[in-house]
Amino acid sequence: LAERKHAKFLKYEQIDNCPEEQQRGVTIQAFSLDYETDKRHDGHVDCPGHADYIKNMITGAAQLDGAILVVAATEGAMPQTREHLILAKQVCNQLGSLDVIGIKMELEGMIGLSKIVVFLNKVDAAGKEMVELVEEEVRDLLREYGYDGDNTPVIAGSAIAALEGVKPEIGHDSIVKLLNAVDGWIPIPPRDKDKSAMFPVEHVYSIKGRGTVVTGRLERGVMKKGDVLQTIGFGIDRKPNISAVETYHKTVDLAEAGDQLGLLLKGVDKDEMRRGLVLVPASAGMKPISRVEAKLYMLKPEEGGQVTPLADFHTIQIFSYTFDFMGNLQIQDKDLIMPGEDAMIYINFAKGLFFEPQQRFTFRKDGKLT
Repeated sequence: LAERKHAKFLKYEQIDNCPEEQQRGVTIQAFSLDYETDKRHDGHVDCPGHADYIKNMITGAAQLDGAILVVAATEGAMPQTREHLILAKQVCNQLGSLDVIGIKMELEGMIGLSKIVVFLNKVDAAGKEMVELVEEEVRDLLREYGYDGDNTPVIAGSAIAALEGVKPEIGHDSIVKLLNAVDGWIPIPPRDKDKSAMFPVEHVYSIKGRGTVVTGRLERGVMKKGDVLQTIGFGIDRKPNISAVETYHKTVDLAEAGDQLGLLLKGVDKDEMRRGLVLVPASAGMKPISRVEAKLYMLKPEEGGQVTPLADFHTIQIFSYTFDFMGNLQIQDKDLIMPGEDAMIYINFAKGLFFEPQQRFTFRKDGKLT
């Protein structure tokens, strides 16, 4: 892409740029960049794949419209591969359905990502039979989690060969095939541009002499310079105004739903902002919510869930958009939720958070997706 002037070439150290990432050779924080193909302009989020950083993967995945699942042809699907597919199906666009207390709406099922493209990496270090076995294993997993395992594009290649400019048939050419597959298989979703703006904060920075910058994806609506916003969540009540809007380091007059943004804010310090806050128009009159009613499905062990049931009054870790927070669970009409069961529940939070009818979420218990 850089050769075609469709992207700026970034070295590994510029993407995984924190010291621990470089020391361990793994992605820890989600990293966003953009590029153009022959057909469209894509925002690309590099999500952590290592099992120790699933929490950060959830934050990155919540922003996605499609996904590239990378599997090593030398090893095949790992335990976290299964969890990645669960998250792609459930976390992206959020899992389950939730009703703010006092507002009843018909519950919807799980949505998640409808399309995934698979890249089998390290084929230069695996035999032909191994590559074929891994591809069939991945296709079986896709079918298991509701994807089109027969027709999903599976591209075999070698990232290191592409970087080093050797073996073009598995290097350069495989990356071109991958991007063509993304263009052809993953649709551009409709955007809610006409609804009230909503911006979950992913990262917070301070620029000396300018102010506080927050980054994330505009989930719906539009935002522009001069807009007055309201913070929702974690007991933080501030009304900053937007003094500049950037998308991938380019200043824009107007941002629309789906754009990856950096917002320069006035009237708020860096210490007053945090990941997981949600910014909405001050005129929207939205309030933080500390108690919700939800419909919950508990994953079975074969789906990557736990063996033990979930008990009433248990403390669970909730993930939605870019926030995670501990909540106290109250189960309606029974004492336990068994794996594979649906249940109506209440969740109580120590501080108000951003919730609205039909918002989706996922949760983890004892460090495991549940």
